[in-house]
Amino acid sequence: MAIDSALAPASPSAVDAEREPGEDSPQARMAAAKEASRETARLTSSDKVRALEAIAAAIEADAAEIIAANSRDLDRGRSQGIGDALLDRLRLDEKRVATLASAVRDVAVLPDPVGQVVGGHRMPNGVALEQVRVPFGVVGVIYEARPNVTVDIAALALRSGNAVVLRGGSAAKESNTVLVRIMREALDGIGISPEAIQSVDDFGRDGAKALMHGRGFIDVLVPRGSASLIETVVTESTVPVIETGAGNVHIVLDESAPEDWAREIVVNAKVQRPSVCNAVETVLVLRPAAERLVPSVVDALQQSGVTVHGDDVVSGLASSVVPATEEDWATEYLSLDIAMKVVDSLDEALAHIRTYSTGHTESIITTDSRNAERFLAEVDSAVVMANASTRFTDGSEFGFGAEVGISTQKLHTRGPMGLSELTSTKWLARGAGQTRA
Repeated sequence: MAIDSALAPASPSAVDAEREPGEDSPQARMAAAKEASRETARLTSSDKVRALEAIAAAIEADAAEIIAANSRDLDRGRSQGIGDALLDRLRLDEKRVATLASAVRDVAVLPDPVGQVVGGHRMPNGVALEQVRVPFGVVGVIYEARPNVTVDIAALALRSGNAVVLRGGSAAKESNTVLVRIMREALDGIGISPEAIQSVDDFGRDGAKALMHGRGFIDVLVPRGSASLIETVVTESTVPVIETGAGNVHIVLDESAPEDWAREIVVNAKVQRPSVCNAVETVLVLRPAAERLVPSVVDALQQSGVTVHGDDVVSGLASSVVPATEEDWATEYLSLDIAMKVVDSLDEALAHIRTYSTGHTESIITTDSRNAERFLAEVDSAVVMANASTRFTDGSEFGFGAEVGISTQKLHTRGPMGLSELTSTKWLARGAGQTRA
């Protein structure tokens, strides 16, 4: 199922966000969000905490309705053959719904970024300057089959003083419809404009296209999903985009890697949740460690149900290995598959990563401090690790409560995006009648 087809390019006239908003249209909803963003920007920190507590309580109270809607999405997804990886991302059970509410409360207790002073000084003429954090305004998000994102983004947007417009895709339409309604009703119940949370799902492709061309309404747009979805949003948008990249993630095992570390970290990074972007996809083993590590790591992966796609050396050291092709080194499997290659040196491992990495997360397993520090310094990815599972690349694990996404670009942010990444800054100047000579 090509969920990304919802983002097919359209002629500018079909998605011109400057036209007069209709009675109900994507443009009308974006305009409502823009108006509501003026209110959310003025909310006090305690107001925003109250809003998030109301949302968390409503999610818990309506868990059965959320799960029932999600079941309809799952049934439709299975009938359409969307695949196990997307089904896993789509699924909401009692535990995951409870986690949604918990994540909202985690965001609520984080420090409010709005108004934080990030710089400043006094000019020679006595004018005092302060650079402070301010909300973006309206955050747009386009994503696939991830109803948790609906809640995470709304919570982060509200806590950082923004309004949000969501396009969650057809795979999760039932789930997202219920979640958005529940969150809007929770805001309305405590006297905060429900227009701060908008969805354009029911407009289908036109909703996504309107977001991409929403100049004047959308202040920043974040795509989350497959490589093709992200590429389409980046290339077709006329609004600023923060690119969240696909995860062709690597782990390097050098000659000093302890066997238990190598085995346990690789299995965790692949198996714990294979359908997400921080799951490892390729393991590179330095040749001096190959005979010691490859059989053990391959066996542990296979016992966990992983299909190993290996080069000739890996195939010679372990059984039941699928011969790897050039395509495997560039593949983000998002499944219980992994590529494994033996390389001659750390130099070759670094060159392989430069060639095939998507700039998301890479890790090295080593007790050689020089190799660790070199790897940390030279690898150009959003998150670079030594002796840790790549599954830690996550806003919640980093202490952000939740995440907007994981940015693989370098402006204006990189890595897991939390509250401060949903703010810009402005300069405040306080004078006493000064004029410029």
